[in-house]
Parts: sequence; C-alpha cells; structure tokens
Amino acid sequence: MPEPQPEEAAKGGWFARLKAGLSRSTARLTDAITTVFRKRRLDEEALEELEETLIGADLGVAASRRIVEGFRKTRFGKEVTDEEVKAALAEAIAEILAPVAQPLVIDRGHAPHVVLMVGVNGTGKTTTIAKLGQQYRDQGLKVMFAAGDTFRAAAVEQLQIWGDRTGCAVVAPAKQGADAAGLAHDALARAKAEGVDVLLVDTAGRLHNKSALMEELRKIIRVMRKLEPSAPHSVLLTLDATTGQNAIQQVRIFKEMVEVSGLAVTKLDGSAKGGVVVALAQEIGLPVHMVGVGEKAGDLRPFTARDFARGLVGLE
Repeated sequence: MPEPQPEEAAKGGWFARLKAGLSRSTARLTDAITTVFRKRRLDEEALEELEETLIGADLGVAASRRIVEGFRKTRFGKEVTDEEVKAALAEAIAEILAPVAQPLVIDRGHAPHVVLMVGVNGTGKTTTIAKLGQQYRDQGLKVMFAAGDTFRAAAVEQLQIWGDRTGCAVVAPAKQGADAAGLAHDALARAKAEGVDVLLVDTAGRLHNKSALMEELRKIIRVMRKLEPSAPHSVLLTLDATTGQNAIQQVRIFKEMVEVSGLAVTKLDGSAKGGVVVALAQEIGLPVHMVGVGEKAGDLRPFTARDFARGLVGLE
C-alpha cells in the first residue's frame, strides 16, 4: 500500500504528471482533431465531426454543443489548422471549467471543520482522506479520521494504517457493522474535546442499496448536528474519472441523498475518460476542488481550469 507522503516535484512537475495522466484522453481527442482539420475550412460538416469527436471524448452533449456553437460564431467558414483548433478548444474548455475550479477552504472558525466524504465504494474515498490528512498535517493542522464505512473491515483497517502513517488520530468502530452515525457522533465529540482542526469522516458507498445508504448518510448528518448544528461544513464527493459518463449519474444520485458541496476527481492517471470533468462542469456545476493523478499525497492537487484544459488537448 503506497504511503501518502509528500514528494519532491517529479521530473517536469505537477503539470507534466497531469498531462501524462490525461494522455489517453488527449490521444483520443487530438488524433480525431488532427484527422479532421488539416488546413480545412470550418464548414458544417467539419463542425459536426468536431461535435462527435468531443462527445466521444466524454465531454458530454451539452458542453460539446456549447463549444461547437462558439466555433460557429467565431470561426465559421475560415480555414483552420489542427493546432489552431486545439488552442481554441483549450480556451473554450477552460471557460467552461473556470467557474467550478474552487479550492476546498478549511474554515479555522470551526473546531473542527467537518468534511463528510461520500462516494461509491472503489472511487478512492479512503485514499483521498489519507492524502488530505497528510496535506493538512503538513500545513500544521490537527487532523482526525472517522472510519464510518463500518461494514467494510478492509476500509476501517486501511484508514487505521493511513492514520498511523500520517500521524492522524482515527476513531474506529468497536466491531464490524457498528452504527455509522453513532461513530460519527463519537468522533465529533472527541474532535471537539481534543481541539482538532479538521475531522474527515469516511462513509459507506453501497449504491446497490440506495435507500438504505441514503438513510445512513442522512442519519450521520442528523446525529452530528445534535453536537454541532453547522456540521458537516463540507460534503466532498469522490469520483473515479475512469467511469466516464457514469460519474454524472453518481453526482445526481448523491446530490439527491445529501447536500454535496464539492467534488474530488480521482484516478486521472491513465484514464481515457478525463473529458467527463468538462461534462460535470457544464451539466452539474458543482465546485471541483481537487484532482488526483497518482498515489502520493502530492498527486492530489487543487483543480485549475487552464492547466486541465491545456493538458486535455495536449498543449504545454
């Protein structure tokens, strides 16, 4: 199990890793653009092919149409090269992403600032908690984890290992299947008593039983609010980028369950479906706080619209 340790900037730095993580998405997108636009006039046929290419790269119908409409207004009938199209495409994508590129801000006025982590099992919730814990500890904050996915012994054990490695206290259930809301309550009480700055609460993600999961998440919130009426202060939904368009459905389901305040997009390393972040921005509009391109703590970074857009289309 790789440790979420801070690392020196890898060769080429963060942008190089982001670009490498998006490389399969980029290849899918740019190969088609290069084929369509070799010193070609931007006519209706070319625009139609561009729209199909964008939809095929997981940007979604709404974002793809928005981009193509922009091209129609500004470049229709002009002769363009594939490089000009890529540059214009990066600008158009960055424009869609800019409103959602918002960092997760920890409010020091809360003691603690409670972050409820939600998402389908396997999306990287637990490792995202570990990376955030490491980063907040490096910033001098006191951090606690609550192992609220009580039915999965492996999830509890994993969080305890991360706690040991990152120096973060962990509140774990006494037995498998313990009440998750009760655990969250105990964790919050302890965090308050010990002057913790950030409490990261892991939760279950068993979507096959949606109604039971919905009730469990809502109960966790209700019980925590008995101790702290403003909790949770952030509800962070982790999404696995490799799931492509399924990520949009997951956001809609979790928004129905709880008031999701922002997104963490994981597993962009090697994903061929990075374009879904653009679809999420256009269709859902929730803040994208951070993206992950690897296993180490330094591989989880605040989301920046320009870097992501340029990385997606293969520009420096």
